[in-house]
Amino acid sequence: MKHLNILYIVLVGLIFSAFAIVFDTFPRSTVSELEKRELASFPPFSFESLRDGSFTRDVSSWFSDSEPYRDQLMTLSMSVKDLIRVTTGDDQVTFHASSDAPLLTEEEEEPIDTVTHPDSYENHLTADENAKIANAGIIIVGSGPNLRALMAYGGGANGGTNYAEAVNRYKETFPSVNVYCMVIPMSTDFYIPDKVRPRSRSQRPTIENVYAHLSSGVKAVDIYYIMGEHAEEPIYLRTDHHWAPLGAFYAAQEFARVAGVPFRDLGSYERHVVHGYVGSMYGYSKDISVKQSPEDFVYYTPKGVDYQTTYINYSIDSTYHVIGESRPVKGPFFYKFRDGSGGAYCTFMGGDTKITQVKTSTHNGRRLLILKDSFGNAVPGYLFYSFEEVHVIDDRYFTKNMVAYVQENQITDILFANNTFNVYSVYRSFLRYLTQSGGIPHRPAESTVVQDSAAMAPLQENNAQPAATPDPVSAPADPVQEIPAQSADSV
Repeated sequence: MKHLNILYIVLVGLIFSAFAIVFDTFPRSTVSELEKRELASFPPFSFESLRDGSFTRDVSSWFSDSEPYRDQLMTLSMSVKDLIRVTTGDDQVTFHASSDAPLLTEEEEEPIDTVTHPDSYENHLTADENAKIANAGIIIVGSGPNLRALMAYGGGANGGTNYAEAVNRYKETFPSVNVYCMVIPMSTDFYIPDKVRPRSRSQRPTIENVYAHLSSGVKAVDIYYIMGEHAEEPIYLRTDHHWAPLGAFYAAQEFARVAGVPFRDLGSYERHVVHGYVGSMYGYSKDISVKQSPEDFVYYTPKGVDYQTTYINYSIDSTYHVIGESRPVKGPFFYKFRDGSGGAYCTFMGGDTKITQVKTSTHNGRRLLILKDSFGNAVPGYLFYSFEEVHVIDDRYFTKNMVAYVQENQITDILFANNTFNVYSVYRSFLRYLTQSGGIPHRPAESTVVQDSAAMAPLQENNAQPAATPDPVSAPADPVQEIPAQSADSV
């Protein structure tokens, strides 16, 4: 027994020493591809920060955030937690060991929406699948090549009114401009199994509420049932919270119909594939099965139309506020990512933190401005046959005055394209853009690809909250090859 005790002490001492050597002497991690963000850096020293305690606090944060082999250790932790899980009842709903979503009691086992909405989409594809609840309440459906990660939605039928009022204000401000509103549904409604449906509300009531509050001059672009009609096609990414480029194609097609502009079918596009793609839901769910179920990221570039893209790139600080902007610089609209890259959704414009202007060889006097979140990134590339200019502005990053911008660029059409989670939020930016004066100083542009370190920033919700989820797009530190944008024929 004495020898066993000594052996145990020696073994524990060796393990402790090994960890101490690794964590104290090995190079620190600087970027987490898993979490899609830059890790904390060592804080600058000053006597003031030492005196108020912020220096030691920041050093502690840096030490814990930048641990060596951070992603590998997190992956190992996920693998262990995947083995330690609980299955409840006959429904075979499995809960991740680290899930912060509590188990339902018998009294609580009822849908969050106590009345089923008559216009909600009825899932015929994965209704009978088993599922598990992972970190942050993310729902994991199926396994292997059929695995799909879904975000629970907690919004209600009264949500989105403020968003509709913001859209209406634009129509009042620009009475001669065509204004459209497209609420983009998340994938959950179309793929959530019946057994875990109580974990998420239907998005349809929120979407209907937005459309019901639009003024008569605003045209609704209702794509909810169009997405449902194509749900058996790969219109949503399985491992990412965004839709797939094919879903954006069907949405752009409906918008073009409502706007009365020409539109080309997929035969006019070149198909490209990034193999082995694992998107944002791996990091957010902290579920190893997502990593083990990569998918193809398929996107399309237009043929037979010339287009030239110009960017104004924003610099942002650690709190995601704009602190500088570049002068206009030319660049590609489409970026090519290598197989296995987790940043493939940045194919479109390279990310969010910029103003994009695309001039096309289509000459019909129509100039479109898209006001969007990251879901809207996949839409513009399908509209180069439809408009002679396409301008893209993100809902978080715009420093100019919107009235002046619309007038100077002779905008004829404005499309609001935002997902249901953002629409449900108290809308924060679009109204401010109508009155702000700008004034951010110009800075030299080093690249047309801008890293968006806001990838982990949660949405700000009100009332009954949809599950917190990041919306901005982040391009990880990953080699990017530009696809020439001057002419699509060169792709």
